[in-house]
Amino acid sequence: MAHRTIKGVIQYTSKKPERMDQERGREFFTLTTQADGVQVLHAHCEIDDAPNVIRDVVLSMNPDASPIDCHVRLSVGDRYEGSGWMRFGKDSVECETHNQRDGRITQRIETPNPIRWLQAHPIVGDGLLMKLYDIAKGPGKTFFDDLMLTSPDHRGATGPLLFKTGFGIRYVGIEEVTVKAGTFKARHFQVVDTAGNLPEEHPPYDVWLTADEDYLLLKAGVGGYMQTHYELIDYQIIEGGLL
Repeated sequence: MAHRTIKGVIQYTSKKPERMDQERGREFFTLTTQADGVQVLHAHCEIDDAPNVIRDVVLSMNPDASPIDCHVRLSVGDRYEGSGWMRFGKDSVECETHNQRDGRITQRIETPNPIRWLQAHPIVGDGLLMKLYDIAKGPGKTFFDDLMLTSPDHRGATGPLLFKTGFGIRYVGIEEVTVKAGTFKARHFQVVDTAGNLPEEHPPYDVWLTADEDYLLLKAGVGGYMQTHYELIDYQIIEGGLL
Protein backbone atom coordinates (compact mmCIF):
# COMPACT_ATOMS: atom_id res chain seq x y z
CA MET A 1 0.00 0.00 0.00
CA ALA A 2 1.34 3.44 -0.93
CA HIS A 3 1.35 6.23 1.59
CA ARG A 4 -1.57 8.67 1.84
CA THR A 5 -1.45 12.35 2.79
CA ILE A 6 -4.10 14.78 3.99
CA LYS A 7 -3.26 18.48 3.53
CA GLY A 8 -5.39 21.11 5.20
CA VAL A 9 -5.84 24.56 6.71
CA ILE A 10 -7.49 25.37 10.05
CA GLN A 11 -8.61 28.92 10.82
CA TYR A 12 -8.47 30.30 14.37
CA THR A 13 -11.14 32.87 15.30
CA SER A 14 -12.34 34.61 18.46
CA LYS A 15 -15.79 34.22 20.06
CA LYS A 16 -15.34 37.11 22.49
CA PRO A 17 -18.18 39.65 22.02
CA GLU A 18 -15.83 42.48 21.13
CA ARG A 19 -13.99 40.32 18.56
CA MET A 20 -16.73 37.98 17.38
CA ASP A 21 -15.54 35.80 14.46
CA GLN A 22 -12.38 37.82 13.89
CA GLU A 23 -9.42 35.76 12.67
CA ARG A 24 -6.76 35.35 15.34
CA GLY A 25 -4.51 32.73 13.74
CA ARG A 26 -4.18 29.82 11.34
CA GLU A 27 -2.66 26.38 10.95
CA PHE A 28 -1.31 24.61 7.87
CA PHE A 29 -0.81 20.87 8.19
CA THR A 30 -0.04 17.63 6.40
CA LEU A 31 -0.78 14.22 7.88
CA THR A 32 0.88 11.30 6.08
CA THR A 33 -0.05 7.68 6.77
CA GLN A 34 2.79 5.42 5.69
CA ALA A 35 2.48 1.85 4.40
CA ASP A 36 3.47 0.51 7.86
CA GLY A 37 0.67 2.45 9.56
CA VAL A 38 2.95 5.07 11.11
CA GLN A 39 1.60 8.62 10.80
CA VAL A 40 3.76 11.72 10.44
CA LEU A 41 2.21 15.10 11.18
CA HIS A 42 3.74 18.38 9.99
CA ALA A 43 2.03 21.48 11.41
CA HIS A 44 2.82 25.19 11.08
CA CYS A 45 0.77 27.15 13.62
CA GLU A 46 0.37 30.93 13.94
CA ILE A 47 -1.40 32.78 16.79
CA ASP A 48 -1.70 36.52 16.16
CA ASP A 49 -2.71 37.58 19.69
CA ALA A 50 0.16 39.38 21.44
CA PRO A 51 2.68 38.11 22.11
CA ASN A 52 2.24 36.28 18.82
CA VAL A 53 3.22 32.61 18.58
CA ILE A 54 4.75 30.73 15.64
CA ARG A 55 5.14 26.99 16.18
CA ASP A 56 6.45 24.30 13.86
CA VAL A 57 5.87 20.67 14.81
CA VAL A 58 6.93 17.35 13.27
CA LEU A 59 5.34 14.48 15.21
CA SER A 60 5.42 10.78 14.31
CA MET A 61 2.85 8.40 15.80
CA ASN A 62 1.97 4.72 15.89
CA PRO A 63 -1.40 3.71 14.38
CA ASP A 64 -3.04 4.15 17.83
CA ALA A 65 -1.71 7.77 17.97
CA SER A 66 0.89 7.02 20.66
CA PRO A 67 4.03 9.12 20.00
CA ILE A 68 7.30 7.86 18.53
CA ASP A 69 9.28 11.09 18.30
CA CYS A 70 8.68 14.81 17.93
CA HIS A 71 10.46 18.06 17.11
CA VAL A 72 9.09 21.47 18.11
CA ARG A 73 10.42 24.93 17.28
CA LEU A 74 8.78 27.93 18.91
CA SER A 75 8.88 31.71 18.48
CA VAL A 76 7.00 34.08 20.81
CA GLY A 77 6.68 37.79 20.14
CA ASP A 78 8.63 37.33 16.89
CA ARG A 79 11.63 36.08 18.85
CA TYR A 80 13.10 32.60 19.17
CA GLU A 81 11.72 30.92 22.29
CA GLY A 82 12.91 27.33 22.09
CA SER A 83 13.56 24.17 20.13
CA GLY A 84 13.45 20.56 21.26
CA TRP A 85 13.42 16.90 20.26
CA MET A 86 11.62 14.09 22.12
CA ARG A 87 11.76 10.29 21.81
CA PHE A 88 9.33 7.82 23.39
CA GLY A 89 10.27 4.30 24.48
CA LYS A 90 8.39 1.49 26.21
CA ASP A 91 9.44 2.50 29.72
CA SER A 92 10.96 5.98 29.38
CA VAL A 93 10.88 9.22 27.42
CA GLU A 94 13.75 11.55 26.68
CA CYS A 95 14.09 15.13 25.53
CA GLU A 96 16.91 17.41 24.41
CA THR A 97 15.85 21.04 24.30
CA HIS A 98 17.00 24.63 24.48
CA ASN A 99 14.87 27.61 25.43
CA GLN A 100 15.29 31.28 26.32
CA ARG A 101 14.43 30.87 30.01
CA ASP A 102 16.42 27.77 30.94
CA GLY A 103 19.08 27.32 28.27
CA ARG A 104 20.05 23.72 27.39
CA ILE A 105 18.03 21.01 29.15
CA THR A 106 18.20 17.20 29.05
CA GLN A 107 15.20 15.26 30.36
CA ARG A 108 14.76 11.54 30.88
CA ILE A 109 11.55 10.38 32.57
CA GLU A 110 10.90 6.77 33.55
CA THR A 111 7.34 5.68 32.75
CA PRO A 112 5.64 2.49 34.01
CA ASN A 113 3.74 2.22 30.72
CA PRO A 114 4.22 3.71 27.25
CA ILE A 115 2.92 7.28 26.90
CA ARG A 116 -0.43 7.22 25.09
CA TRP A 117 -0.34 10.73 23.62
CA LEU A 118 1.89 13.78 23.20
CA GLN A 119 0.12 17.11 22.72
CA ALA A 120 2.53 19.42 20.91
CA HIS A 121 -0.34 21.94 20.51
CA PRO A 122 -1.33 21.84 16.82
CA ILE A 123 -5.13 21.94 16.72
CA VAL A 124 -5.32 19.15 14.12
CA GLY A 125 -3.79 16.93 16.80
CA ASP A 126 -6.90 17.35 18.96
CA GLY A 127 -8.79 15.18 16.48
CA LEU A 128 -6.11 12.47 16.56
CA LEU A 129 -6.14 12.56 20.37
CA MET A 130 -9.66 11.12 20.32
CA LYS A 131 -8.26 7.82 19.02
CA LEU A 132 -7.57 7.06 22.67
CA TYR A 133 -11.28 6.69 23.40
CA ASP A 134 -12.79 3.25 22.67
CA ILE A 135 -15.63 4.07 20.27
CA ALA A 136 -17.05 0.57 20.69
CA LYS A 137 -18.19 1.59 24.20
CA GLY A 138 -20.50 4.26 22.79
CA PRO A 139 -21.04 7.62 24.52
CA GLY A 140 -19.32 7.95 27.87
CA LYS A 141 -16.13 9.17 29.54
CA THR A 142 -12.64 7.77 30.12
CA PHE A 143 -9.81 9.32 32.11
CA PHE A 144 -6.24 8.98 30.80
CA ASP A 145 -3.26 9.58 33.11
CA ASP A 146 -0.45 8.62 30.70
CA LEU A 147 -0.28 11.75 28.55
CA MET A 148 2.37 14.41 27.99
CA LEU A 149 2.54 18.00 26.74
CA THR A 150 5.39 19.96 25.17
CA SER A 151 4.14 22.97 27.15
CA PRO A 152 1.58 23.28 29.98
CA ASP A 153 0.69 26.77 28.70
CA HIS A 154 -2.72 26.80 27.01
CA ARG A 155 -1.26 28.47 23.92
CA GLY A 156 1.75 26.17 23.91
CA ALA A 157 3.91 29.30 24.21
CA THR A 158 6.58 28.01 26.61
CA GLY A 159 9.37 25.46 26.40
CA PRO A 160 9.38 23.11 24.68
CA LEU A 161 9.73 20.65 27.57
CA LEU A 162 8.10 17.37 28.55
CA PHE A 163 5.23 17.85 31.01
CA LYS A 164 3.29 14.81 32.29
CA THR A 165 -0.46 15.24 32.65
CA GLY A 166 -3.83 13.51 32.47
CA PHE A 167 -7.41 14.38 31.60
CA GLY A 168 -10.71 12.87 30.56
CA ILE A 169 -12.25 12.39 27.13
CA ARG A 170 -16.05 12.34 26.86
CA TYR A 171 -17.70 10.97 23.72
CA VAL A 172 -21.01 12.71 23.06
CA GLY A 173 -22.13 11.00 19.84
CA ILE A 174 -22.62 11.38 16.09
CA GLU A 175 -23.72 14.73 14.62
CA GLU A 176 -23.81 16.37 11.20
CA VAL A 177 -21.41 19.30 11.03
CA THR A 178 -21.02 22.00 8.38
CA VAL A 179 -17.75 23.94 8.23
CA LYS A 180 -16.10 25.98 5.49
CA ALA A 181 -14.50 22.81 4.13
CA GLY A 182 -17.91 21.10 3.68
CA THR A 183 -20.62 19.08 5.45
CA PHE A 184 -19.57 15.92 7.28
CA LYS A 185 -20.81 13.12 9.52
CA ALA A 186 -18.90 13.88 12.71
CA ARG A 187 -18.04 12.47 16.11
CA HIS A 188 -18.44 14.97 18.96
CA PHE A 189 -16.02 14.77 21.90
CA GLN A 190 -15.21 16.91 24.94
CA VAL A 191 -11.97 17.25 26.89
CA VAL A 192 -12.82 17.25 30.62
CA ASP A 193 -11.34 16.75 34.10
CA THR A 194 -8.27 18.94 33.59
CA ALA A 195 -8.34 20.39 37.14
CA GLY A 196 -5.27 19.43 39.16
CA ASN A 197 -3.35 18.21 36.12
CA LEU A 198 -2.35 21.59 34.69
CA PRO A 199 -1.01 24.79 36.31
CA GLU A 200 -4.32 26.41 35.30
CA GLU A 201 -7.52 24.48 34.57
CA HIS A 202 -8.30 24.39 30.87
CA PRO A 203 -11.70 25.90 29.97
CA PRO A 204 -14.40 23.57 28.56
CA TYR A 205 -13.33 22.21 25.16
CA ASP A 206 -15.54 20.63 22.48
CA VAL A 207 -14.09 18.86 19.43
CA TRP A 208 -15.79 17.53 16.28
CA LEU A 209 -13.94 15.23 13.87
CA THR A 210 -14.73 13.07 10.86
CA ALA A 211 -16.56 9.85 11.75
CA ASP A 212 -14.03 7.67 9.94
CA GLU A 213 -10.49 6.36 10.37
CA ASP A 214 -8.91 9.73 9.55
CA TYR A 215 -10.04 11.44 12.79
CA LEU A 216 -9.69 14.72 10.88
CA LEU A 217 -10.57 17.73 13.02
CA LEU A 218 -13.54 19.66 11.61
CA LYS A 219 -14.07 22.24 14.32
CA ALA A 220 -13.37 22.85 17.99
CA GLY A 221 -14.35 25.44 20.56
CA VAL A 222 -12.94 26.57 23.90
CA GLY A 223 -15.09 28.39 26.44
CA GLY A 224 -14.14 30.25 29.62
CA TYR A 225 -11.68 33.11 29.42
CA MET A 226 -10.34 31.91 26.03
CA GLN A 227 -13.53 31.88 23.91
CA THR A 228 -11.78 30.65 20.77
CA HIS A 229 -12.99 28.71 17.74
CA TYR A 230 -11.12 26.50 15.29
CA GLU A 231 -12.47 25.39 11.91
CA LEU A 232 -11.25 23.35 8.95
CA ILE A 233 -11.52 25.65 5.95
CA ASP A 234 -9.76 23.60 3.26
CA TYR A 235 -8.32 20.12 2.76
CA GLN A 236 -7.32 17.61 0.12
CA ILE A 237 -6.38 13.94 0.14
CA ILE A 238 -3.33 12.86 -1.87
CA GLU A 239 -3.00 9.15 -2.59
CA GLY A 240 0.56 7.86 -2.94
CA GLY A 241 1.99 11.35 -2.73
CA LEU A 242 0.81 12.23 -6.25
CA LEU A 243 -1.35 15.24 -7.03
